[in-house]
Amino acid sequence: MKKKFLAAAMAVVMAASLAACGSGSSKETPAADGKETPAADGDLITVGYAQVGAESDWRTANTESFKTTFTEENGYKLIFDDAQQKQENQIKAIRSFVQQDVDYIVVAPVVETGWETVLEEAKEAGIPVILSDRMMQVSDDSLYTAWVGGNFEKEGETCANWLADYLDKQGRADEEINMVTIQGTIGASAQVGRTQGVENVLKDHPNWKMLDKQTGEFTQTKGQEVMESFLKSYDDIDVVICENDNEAFGAIDAIKAAGKTCGPEGDIIVVSFDSVKAAFESMMAGDLNATFECNPLHGPRVEEIIQKLEANEEVDKIQYVDEAFFDTSMDLESILKERLY
Repeated sequence: MKKKFLAAAMAVVMAASLAACGSGSSKETPAADGKETPAADGDLITVGYAQVGAESDWRTANTESFKTTFTEENGYKLIFDDAQQKQENQIKAIRSFVQQDVDYIVVAPVVETGWETVLEEAKEAGIPVILSDRMMQVSDDSLYTAWVGGNFEKEGETCANWLADYLDKQGRADEEINMVTIQGTIGASAQVGRTQGVENVLKDHPNWKMLDKQTGEFTQTKGQEVMESFLKSYDDIDVVICENDNEAFGAIDAIKAAGKTCGPEGDIIVVSFDSVKAAFESMMAGDLNATFECNPLHGPRVEEIIQKLEANEEVDKIQYVDEAFFDTSMDLESILKERLY
């Protein structure tokens, strides 16, 4: 890339100048004990990561995946920014990364739209942008290099198909089923995809009635508030679809506070997305029926992309991570022992 070529050329000129002054230096300098010191920052690949925030257990695991992947020991300098779920903060972070002349920018966008201008600025600076978890809607997809994440629409379809099978096994396939959805942050890729996936299957079940949909903003507190509102508005709710696990934890609290029960033996079926460890604990406690995985460990896949770009290799534009689903019919204790998040 032009940016790297210029940087390399300048480095050669500076090295020659330092040698002429009689003060040359090597990449690694022996320490007093005879051991070599780590490479200087200039020898590291600098990655700026604009994270959504820390709204959920999933997001915490996602952040940790990047922080443990992009370490100095692995040859990177990570500049991390927590946007606190505000797009304007992410735009400021991206502009800051451009000003700092990082090598790569990674963004987990808060919402899908409104990125054209700042991505143009990154492109003009010659900095590749990699999207993690959530997608952006742009008129020119050359503004980003690749996207890594889950197939959110497929997750929604898997959830709804699981529900159809579950109801059938209960002998309720033809029963009128009243449903509510606690959506994620409106406009976020996960919210858009999961909502659409459920709706795709909903059309095949005329006896399913979606009573209401409201955003829980992917948080436990807001999920509880929304569920409290649903319970006051509707007397007969059969199914609650929560677009992440944390919303489900809040919904479960609201259901219990209202004197109702949930889970496999309860009044209300509760399903969620992400499949963090706490979701397994909730299923084992008999509160949550099923959780549909959204793998947060994106750090290694993003590193693979960066290493290919460093080697001037082509990369796939869309890269899905492997995902599964889990319910109370499984050996959850054994599965939980192997979980990294």
